[in-house]
Parts: sequence; structure tokens; C-alpha cells
Amino acid sequence: MTPDELYGLLPAVHQRRDEQTGRRLHALLSVVAEQADLVEADIERLYAGWFIETCADWAVPYIGDLVGHRMLPGAATAPGDGTPQARRRLAAAVPRREVADTVANRRRKGTLALLEDLAADMANWPARAVEFRRLLAVTQPVRRYPADDRGARRRLRHGRLPDLRRVDALDRVGGPFDELSRTAEVPRTAAPYRSGSYGVTGVGLYVWRLTACSVTCAPAYCDDRAPYRYTFSILGNDTQLFTRPVPEPSPCHTADELNVPAPIRRRALTERTADYYGPGKSLCVWTGSDREPVPLERIVAADLSGWTYRARPGQVAVDPVLGRIAFPSREAPETGVLVTYHHGCAGEFGGGEYARPHATVTGAEPYRVGPGKPHGRITEALEHWRADKLSGSAPAEAVVEITGNDTYQEIIGIDLDPGDRLTLRAADGVRPVLRLLDWSGNRPDALRITGPEENSGPLPRITLDGLMVTGRSVQVRGRVGEVVLRHCTLVPGWDLDEECGPKYPEEPGLELIGTPAHLRVEHSVVGTLVVRHDESAAEPNRIDLADSVLDATGRTSAALTGPEGRPAYAVLSARRTTVIGTLRAHAVDLLEDSLLCGEVQVSRRGEGCVRFCWLPPDSRTPARFHCEPEHSGDPGRVVPRFTSTRYGTPGYVQLADDCPDEVRRGAEDGSEPGALHDLFQPQREDNLRARLDEYTPAGSDSGLFFVT
Repeated sequence: MTPDELYGLLPAVHQRRDEQTGRRLHALLSVVAEQADLVEADIERLYAGWFIETCADWAVPYIGDLVGHRMLPGAATAPGDGTPQARRRLAAAVPRREVADTVANRRRKGTLALLEDLAADMANWPARAVEFRRLLAVTQPVRRYPADDRGARRRLRHGRLPDLRRVDALDRVGGPFDELSRTAEVPRTAAPYRSGSYGVTGVGLYVWRLTACSVTCAPAYCDDRAPYRYTFSILGNDTQLFTRPVPEPSPCHTADELNVPAPIRRRALTERTADYYGPGKSLCVWTGSDREPVPLERIVAADLSGWTYRARPGQVAVDPVLGRIAFPSREAPETGVLVTYHHGCAGEFGGGEYARPHATVTGAEPYRVGPGKPHGRITEALEHWRADKLSGSAPAEAVVEITGNDTYQEIIGIDLDPGDRLTLRAADGVRPVLRLLDWSGNRPDALRITGPEENSGPLPRITLDGLMVTGRSVQVRGRVGEVVLRHCTLVPGWDLDEECGPKYPEEPGLELIGTPAHLRVEHSVVGTLVVRHDESAAEPNRIDLADSVLDATGRTSAALTGPEGRPAYAVLSARRTTVIGTLRAHAVDLLEDSLLCGEVQVSRRGEGCVRFCWLPPDSRTPARFHCEPEHSGDPGRVVPRFTSTRYGTPGYVQLADDCPDEVRRGAEDGSEPGALHDLFQPQREDNLRARLDEYTPAGSDSGLFFVT
């Protein structure tokens, strides 16, 4: 309320008298109006504090206590001293959304849809809830039921022998979508050691931890020996195709195969081709010069193992399990094939169509490469940048941006001048492939990054961001100051065979040859690192690995080494990194929250630290702190187990379900060490189990089952 509004409420005689005496009464009412505003604002604030949507942050835990909200395990608790700092810590431990959902969830307690929503809210995992009681075989009574007894007809479905004519139901046996009747199991569903799925009180929550990563309008790989054979993966390896999840139609709906990132079955693609195939769906195939999608009626699901299946004229055979495509031998596409598909991945590293934060680059517009852009090849953009530098129209800091999911087969040599700051990156939402072929017989065909030979200015810097390099290695020579790999993949073993095995397992992925470069690897997959440096004439290289995978394709192969098996003349730092192979380094700075699955040999052990890592007990390293298996004292049992250690397979470097907890929770903050540390999967699992115990139907026993 304003002073004029209060002043207008006075009788006119008092207003005239106040005007004659210098408006003293108006000044008094100004003070009253100010205090009235404070009282009114306090009343509104008190009213807003009754509702979770509008209350202050400090009031959220107290409203949660009124409705019976339970804090999740591991949440930071604050002492009840009433100070603003304590209130802020307590408010941070109790999210507003959880308190708001508590009342609604209590009303839905006991429903399967609620359990699926809890998996999404607590752990961000797609899930399907199954009530095992409905799948148990029951003994049928012998008395005759009336024809209109619907309950009797439902009971007659339980305990039947499998209908061999329902091939799709038989294909789903043993999974989360199994519909066949089972006999009861004695162990409880939530038993810690041996859980029994099918019980009278059992409720199972199946969750998918792998996500369906998309590859959109990318070239398919053609087998030159048979031009009618293609693979979805540009590397030529077999790739299990995954479902692109679609939203559930209603809050009460129970998830099916189309609502979760599940592997696509051949039978499912046969029965529901229209649900999986087409633009904007799980997979699609384009052919012809006009790039039109293959019509739906031409797509047939087939088993292309061994390429023995022959597509009929007018058909296009697709194998979702192996990720293969077969055209009729006389109808092989002459202009190539583009594909859209989804594959399973454990996290956002190694590049892809996920969102990547770009480093801030000052300077002119990027030199864009791709269809419809000013440059059709990467080398053209690099030459244009060099020409602009010579003419003075371009700064030393530049960006070459690739805008499509294309494959670039070029001889790429990047020559850097003093002071250059070059970024070669993929645009948002794409992952281009640099295929380095055997072009020359008298020299290496690697991607060569060369710095100036003389010390005539600041050392140049180069960043590779969002790229996949296959076929050859990346070599860095000359005076280069810093090399940064962000969200890149240097395919381990250069290339893959059909079964995702490395074709050249002994070949390096990245070589530092006579250069002082500081190597930084972030969120990337890199093959063997080789450092060829003169120890007598220079300081050791610095190598920093973070949230990445260093894959030598085998635990006994060299992941970091020097020439001829000698230790690499480098100082290594690794944080949240998974290493598959042996490490031989001159010195280490800090190895932290990492899985070092191979022997570690460090020459200088008087400096540096290794903490919260797993590494072989016979490794020679600096001082260790809380490292496994030494900390637990059980080297025979505490060993990392992975879902897969082959690049290109679903679950790559994901820890297996039977991996010991000493490894799964071995990081400093209780998460898993290695490249997938920041997923915080142990904490998400604990949060979900706590909420399952709270919202499981009364008298039921709930269990958590990981599908992927």
C-alpha cells in the first residue's frame, strides 16, 4: 500500500488542514505505509511457506518431515543448530522435487508404474516392473466352471505348457518381458546371495543402465568382396542395434520393449517392423542419389550370420543382432548407403552425438567442412587457413569444424607455426570419422601434427574434439606446446574385425616423437601411447588423462611405453581413467580413482602418489594410499570384472554385476573408479533400493535386476 492510498482514506477536511500545515500527516502516513508493506510481505511469505512449490529453501526439509519424507542414504545431514549455514546444508540434502512427490507417491504405493517412475527419478534408469505372482503356475481345480466365469478362464491360463506357435513369446524367455508360466522358487527376490525371481510375494524391477546412442545419416560400411553386404558400423564390425525409447502413453502404463533402450530382437523386428524402422525411429536405411529411405515394405528381418541368407529381389534384409544389411546381389546400391541406428554405450565418452561443451575460442568464423559448406575436405580448410594467415586476414587462433557424420579419407598433415592455436572439431550432434588408409609405400600414413623446428616464438597448441580416427595412428613431431584430445576415439588396434577384435593389436594409437608436447586426454578412448623422446636432451613429456580409456587391447600389452619396450620418458597423471594394458613411465604425478588393469612400472618412485586405485599387487609405484587389492588383503577375489573390454561392443569398460564391491565402490567418494566414475552408479543403486523398500507393495519382496 502506498502513502497516497492511505492519505486518500482520510476525510477531506483533514487533508485540507494537512495541506495548510505542510503535509506533516502525509509524512507520518509514509512511515506507516512502509511498515504496513513489511507486515503484508511477511504474511504473504508465511502463506507461501505452507506449500512445497512456493516455500523458502530452508523450509523444504521441515515440510518433508511433516509428510514423512525419508532422506536417501549418504545424504549430507546438518546439525540442528538453526544457523543459516546449517539450514542451507539441510536444504541441499532434501530436494524440493522429492518432497513434492512424496504425497503423490504414497497414494500410488503398490503400483508397478510407481516403481518404474522411482527408477527414473532416483537413478535416471529406464525400468520395467514385473509382479512374479502373475507368472506362477497354479494347480487347476477339477470342478467345472460356468461358461460366463471370467475369473475361471483367467486362472486356466496359469500353468499351461508353452504354446510353440507363439514364437515371439518363446524368444523372450528369461528376460524382463517373459510371459510363460513358471514354478515357484524358494529364495526370496531380495535375497543378498541367491535371489529367486518367481515367488508369491516377489516383485522385480528390471533396469537398463546402457543408453541408446544415436548415429544419424552416417555412411554404412561396404564389404568390397561383396558390394551388396553392408554393416551399420563404419568400422565394419558387428553391432547390436538398440531401441530408441518412446514415451509411455500414460502414467499407469507398464513399460514394454519400445519404452526402454533394449537390444532389438530379430523376431521383434519381424513382428513390429513399423515400430522400429523409419526416419526418426530406431533404425533407417537410405539409398540412391536422392537419398530416399528404403520403403518399409521392402525391409525384412533376417539372420545374416555367415552371410548365408540371400535377400530376394526387391527386399532389403536387416539383422538387428549383428547390425548387418544385405541387398539382392543384382540390386547392390551404386551410390552408397546411409544409415541411422542406435547402439548401446555405457557413458558419454569417445565422441558421439551427445552434447559436448566447447572451449571458448576467440577469432574469426570457423572454417566449416561438409556437404553444402565452403570446404568439402579437411585439407582444403587447413590450406585456406594457412593462406589467410600469410595474407594477414586470419588470426593464429582458428577452428576447423566438421558438420556431418561423414567419413573423410585423406592424407592429413597439420603443420603448425609458432603461436598457432588450432582446433579441429566436430560440430554439435555429429561424429565424423577420419579413415587413414595406406596411401604411400615409402612413409607412414598417420595423421601427422608437426610443429616448427626452430625456437622462434610461442609453442603452438592443437585440439582434436569429437573425432574418430581409424586406420592409422596420430603422430606429433617437432616443437608443439600442447596437444588436447577431447571426446575423441583413436580406435585401439587401428581397426576392428567382425567380432570387434583389434586387427593390429600391437600398433600405437598416439605417438609423441621428439616433441616437448604436453598431452591432455579428456573423455576419450585412446590406443597405445608411445613416447619417443631423447632423455639426455629434454625434460620429460607431461601426460594427463581424465575420464578416459587407455586401451592396449590386452592386459599384457603395453598401454604406455617408450621405444623398444623401455619406460616412456614422461610424467603421467591419471584421474578417473580405465587402463587396459601395462604402464611403463619415467614418473607419475598423481594416479587417482583409476582402474589400472595391467602391470605398472615407474622408474622414479620417490615422488608422486597413487590413491584409491586398483592395480596389480606386484606393481612398482610411488607411495600408495587405499589401493586395492592391498587395502582389502584379498588379491585372489578383489579383481575387476568387466562386461566387455572390446571396443565396439555394448557395455565397453562397464564393470560387471559380479564385480566385488571393493572395486565397484573403490573411489574416494564411494563411486566406481575408472572412466565411468562420474555416472555414480553405486550411489544411484543405493538410492533406488532405499526407495524400493519404502514403496514396495505391502507384503511383497522387491528385487533389482540389471538387464544391461
